[in-house]
Amino acid sequence: MCADLSPVIAATTQWLLRAYPAADGALSEVLAEVQARQAVTVAAWLRYPTSVDAALVAMAGPGGSARLDWVVGADTVLPEGDEFAWRSWVDEAVASWAACLLGSPALAARAVAAVAGGEHAAETPIEFRRLTFPAERDRRAATLMRHPDLLAPVADLHRAQLLARLDPDPVGST
Repeated sequence: MCADLSPVIAATTQWLLRAYPAADGALSEVLAEVQARQAVTVAAWLRYPTSVDAALVAMAGPGGSARLDWVVGADTVLPEGDEFAWRSWVDEAVASWAACLLGSPALAARAVAAVAGGEHAAETPIEFRRLTFPAERDRRAATLMRHPDLLAPVADLHRAQLLARLDPDPVGST
């Protein structure tokens, strides 16, 4: 159920927004957040496709943002304390997969198609248009978050696993 993944989705979305800030202005911030949330939701649904998977990550915890912070160079400027406890709910693989999706609308469309028949989509149907077919306004709002070169350090962490999930039998072996 999507609700079980909501802390992971919320925290990982927040991490992406802080790592790759939106263009200036409130509208840009909202558009960037929608795109990040859509990418993270699809990534989380792919990574944890069943309610059992979601329950397990809720029990064990997703691991936190420490490595991601280090990869983007934010580990030296992070304040500490309860105010930033949400970082413990960031899922590194979900963030990496979301970065892959944000950098490639074609890959995002494949991922959305993959989750369309899944358990989460059946319970909570959502449209992912801003992720798969971003308008020019969406692209401008999330310029940093959609730039493949800027996303590469994060996207490359778990890109192979995402591609394997989307195409588990690429050579057609039996």
